[in-house]
Amino acid sequence: MTDPSLSATTGPAAGERTAPEPASSGPLAGLRVLDLATLFAGPLAATLLGDYGAEVIKVEHPHRPDPSRGHGPAKNGIGLWWKLLGRNKKTLTLDLSHPEGRDVLLRLAAGADVVIENFRPGTLERWGLGWDELSAANPRLVLARVTGFGQFGPYARRPGFGTLAEAMSGFAAITGEPDGPPTLPPFGLADAIAAMATSYAVMAALHGRAATGFGQVIDLALIEPMLTVLGPQPLWYDQLGHVQPRTGNRSANVAPRNTYRTADGSWVAVSASAESVAERVMRLVGRPEVIDEPWFATGAGRARHADELDTAVADWIARRDRAEVMAAFEKAEAAVAPIYDIREVMADPQYQALGSITEVPDDELGPLRMQNVLFRLSETPGAIRWAGRPHGADTDEVLAALGLTGPEIDGLRAAGAL
Repeated sequence: MTDPSLSATTGPAAGERTAPEPASSGPLAGLRVLDLATLFAGPLAATLLGDYGAEVIKVEHPHRPDPSRGHGPAKNGIGLWWKLLGRNKKTLTLDLSHPEGRDVLLRLAAGADVVIENFRPGTLERWGLGWDELSAANPRLVLARVTGFGQFGPYARRPGFGTLAEAMSGFAAITGEPDGPPTLPPFGLADAIAAMATSYAVMAALHGRAATGFGQVIDLALIEPMLTVLGPQPLWYDQLGHVQPRTGNRSANVAPRNTYRTADGSWVAVSASAESVAERVMRLVGRPEVIDEPWFATGAGRARHADELDTAVADWIARRDRAEVMAAFEKAEAAVAPIYDIREVMADPQYQALGSITEVPDDELGPLRMQNVLFRLSETPGAIRWAGRPHGADTDEVLAALGLTGPEIDGLRAAGAL
C-alpha cells in the first residue's frame, strides 16, 4: 500500500505559492467539475472528487460567497471550515443571474464534465441555466442537483437543510435517551452522507456516459441518503408494524452495546454484535454462566436482557482505569474503543499510522492539519494539493484559460458579472 504520507502534498513553505498547483495524477485527473453549490452537501461532494484529481472550479457570487466561509471558528478573520471544504478547488466569482455571468457559465459548462448545484428547484431555469441550456451547451455534461426534498413533490420548493433530513428521515426519533427528547447530531451528518452519495451518483452517471455518450441529471434529496443508512426500519414497519424506539446508547438488536465509565473518569464503548464477541466479553467480566442461557444465542435475545448484561459489564469496567480496560479487552479479543475527543483523535497512533490527519501548507495561515483524503488507493492515490483559497482568487486565471482577454475580464467585472 502507498505510504499515507504521499496522500497529501508537502509543497513549498507558506507564502511561496501564488496559484494552485497543476491538476494531480489521481484517478479523476482530467475530470472538470463546476461547484455552484453552497454550504455543505454539494460542496463536499465536489471536494471528494477534487481529492482524487478532478479539477474543481468553485463558483461563488461576487458579493455573497459560500456561507461556509463564515461558519464556525476563524483565525485571523479566515474561516477554518472553508479551508477544509474548499481544498483542491479553484475559486471563481460569477453572478449567475447576470446575463453576462450566465454566458460565462455556459462557456465553462461546455468544457466541463460535471456541474453540482443546490439551488431551489426552478432557480437555474429562471436564469436560463436549466438542463435544456446546459445540455445544449454540452450533451456529455452530468448535472447533479442536490436539494432538501428533490426536484418534484409537495415539498420540492421548501428550503431544506441537513437538520430537516435528520428530523424527517427517522434519525432524530430513534436518537437519545428513552425518556428524553429526540436528539439531533451536533454536526452536519445528513449533509456529509448526502455528499458521499452525490459523489457516488456522479461516478455512476459518468460510467453511464461512457456507454451512451450522453450526460444526465442527478436528482438527490437530502432526506433520502439519510433514510437509506437507517437500515431496515421501513421493512420492519411494513411487515411487522414495528417502530424502533429510542434506546440511548443501547442497541435494540444486540447486547452488550453501550458506553461505560472507567475508574479514572474516562469512557469506553463496547460492541458485541457477534455472539462470539459477546461470549468473550461476558467471560472477561466474570459472568460466563449467561453464555449457556438459551436467549444468549441471538442478538435479539441478548437485547431483551440488556439490563443484566449491561450491569455486569459496567460494574467490571467501573473498577478499572481505561488503560487496564483496553488492555484486558484487547487480550480477550473483545471489541472495545476509547471514547475520544478531538485532542485524542489527533494523537492516536492508529490514526497516525493511517495518515488520517495530514498537514497541508496554506498561503494565508501556514501549515494546517485536517482530515486526509477519504480512502487509500494503492496505485493512484488522492492528494490534498492546497487548502481552501480566498474568495475569487482564481477568477482571472480560470477566465483566461477560457479564452477571455484581460480587457474582456475587466469589462465583465465592471458590468457586475464577476
